[in-house]
Amino acid sequence: MATPEEAQVALVIAAHPDDGDFGCAGYAAQLAAQGWEIHFLVCTNGAKGTSDRNMTRERLIALRRDEQREACRRMGVSDVHFLDNEDGELVYDRRLLEQLVRYIRMLRPHTVFTHDPTDIIVRDSFINHPDHRATGTASLDAIYPTARDHLNFPEHLAEGLEPHRVREVLLWGSNQPNFDVDISTGVDRKIHALTAHVTQFGDREDFITFVRERWKAEDGRYLEQFRRIVLQF
Repeated sequence: MATPEEAQVALVIAAHPDDGDFGCAGYAAQLAAQGWEIHFLVCTNGAKGTSDRNMTRERLIALRRDEQREACRRMGVSDVHFLDNEDGELVYDRRLLEQLVRYIRMLRPHTVFTHDPTDIIVRDSFINHPDHRATGTASLDAIYPTARDHLNFPEHLAEGLEPHRVREVLLWGSNQPNFDVDISTGVDRKIHALTAHVTQFGDREDFITFVRERWKAEDGRYLEQFRRIVLQF
């Protein structure tokens, strides 16, 4: 059983600013409204995400940080953390694993949301960005077994960071979803969070239409779908 202090803590691990909002903004906002403590952890600085030839790298990084903070505010998220790894160049290595284990041990989530790294092509519609795959793979390895076992990164113990066992993992962008969350009453909040990313989408009508169509099920409900893993060990 989860201890009381971790039972209502969730951590969203995303490769870029806006990824977590695409993946789980509707469900994250629902959990926040129910009193959950929700944290976002963004692995890269978002420095490559523009087609504007007049945009500078430094300005884009600052803007995308502010946009993610505003999106989280709109969702009711408790806090957002940035690792500032280079956008488009994220690799799964010992350094990234340590960063993720550190935050898991520090925040002690019951549930972790992240990218499903297992497929390169998602639903015959998207190529799974290499940063997404690196984030998802590193997150799964951080969750199990690395954050759980005290002899992994034992220097954390000296900092007061105890081992931690995550109980539930929810992967977005999966070809094998097995868990649906009805966000019909909160789809506008998801859109509101996504449109905080002005450098990416803003309030463009075509984008808002895309979001409504993308998350609308055949029965008319709006669903976020995940591959759910309930960890036994």
